[in-house]
Amino acid sequence: MAIVDHSIRNNVQQPPRNNSTSMSLIDRTLVKLLIVDDEEDFRDAAEVYFRRLGYQVVAARDGLEALEIAKNQQLDVAVVDIHMPGMSGIDLLIRLREEDHEVQVIMLTGGGTIENAVESMKRGARDFLTKPAKLNELDITIQKAYKSGRLEKENRNLRQVLQHIAPPAEIIGQSKAMQDVFRLIEKTAVTDKPVLIQGESGTGKELVARAIHRRSALATQPLVVINCAALPETLLESELFGHEKGAFTGAVASKPGLFELADGGTLFIDEFGELAGPLQAKLLRVLEDGSMRRVGSVKERRVKVRLIAATNRDLAEEVRAGRFREDLYYRINVLTIPLPPLRQRDGDIELLIKHFVGPDWRISPNLIQELQHYSWPGNVRQLQNAIDRAKILADDDEVLSENLPAEVCGQVRPSVVNVGTNQVDLETLNKLHVEQIYNQYGRNKSRTAKALGINRRSLYRLLEKYGIGD
Repeated sequence: MAIVDHSIRNNVQQPPRNNSTSMSLIDRTLVKLLIVDDEEDFRDAAEVYFRRLGYQVVAARDGLEALEIAKNQQLDVAVVDIHMPGMSGIDLLIRLREEDHEVQVIMLTGGGTIENAVESMKRGARDFLTKPAKLNELDITIQKAYKSGRLEKENRNLRQVLQHIAPPAEIIGQSKAMQDVFRLIEKTAVTDKPVLIQGESGTGKELVARAIHRRSALATQPLVVINCAALPETLLESELFGHEKGAFTGAVASKPGLFELADGGTLFIDEFGELAGPLQAKLLRVLEDGSMRRVGSVKERRVKVRLIAATNRDLAEEVRAGRFREDLYYRINVLTIPLPPLRQRDGDIELLIKHFVGPDWRISPNLIQELQHYSWPGNVRQLQNAIDRAKILADDDEVLSENLPAEVCGQVRPSVVNVGTNQVDLETLNKLHVEQIYNQYGRNKSRTAKALGINRRSLYRLLEKYGIGD
């Protein structure tokens, strides 16, 4: 049974004049508050009072109704009466914790039941008040519970975010093509609109995404990174949107998705063009209104995330071919940064070579000049891999041609491709080079992709693009 403080009605009739500042520790409009009490007078009075303060309020008359609400809505704080017929407040608390709801629970207990309050704290309640409870005091307790819950969530998310971040790296380049990229980075960083980075594999799309985040107003918030090409579709959905316990075989516990971990910050999705149709639809909804659901859940959650996407595909062509949603394309293609391939960055290859070689190593000017004549289909990533390989194999602190991969500096390179006496454009040279490396490695796709410094999916697209078949 509930014990009602009859001064509640006066509080309801005369709410604070300035709801936004009256004893406000938080922005109350952000809080989804659940009131659970079988006493109708208290429940109705509390609902009116807290709604006038700005809270998003829902009410339940018993534990079963409260569980149904918690199943379908994302709640922040629940005020629960301990003594209710049927399911007690403590039983409700136990069920909420068993079902992994993150709601912060405040227990209301009548006189002589302090032992129950202690038991509820052991079961995971945030706080408790004795009845009759003054609503202005309950307001402060709710705000403190919300702040504590947010801090716990931020700390929990931060530990998981650390698994998806890497230290920042420098973008090297003085060419006109890269100066254009730097200008676009500065312009896009000051907005919170989605950004689409387009470029071949290995051109540094993730570096650009990190540079945008570091220069944005969200720089102190998480930057979470995921590569769509690295995960199968079934796992990708769970990774992006999270899942509930028992949603599929192996889901032994609930897990937040990367959208939740990036809430308030930036999510970088690499190989964006690899998203399957159903995932495209879910992603579109997040971009439209911030709403999403974990796999296996009917509860709608809301996040605020700045999205940066990257792809080496021509998304406009993918739309025309029916492989990519047109509405999602227009939603993500607000700001576009095209990244030039390394072969179009005049003067940058020497800068990159010296950067990757480092100050404690030597490399001859002749070898640098020779490397500048290579087309680098795997772009900066392939160049870095080639230099790293040479340093590992070197006997002294000098990068030598014999330590570089054969396709970069050896018997096979674009300079010896037989193209006749006519002028050949770079795209044709690139095709001839890919075909030559493919044949050199016995048409083995794994070895060819590794030699070119690209992943297998990128190689498949190159082979398809150039009509190079088995």
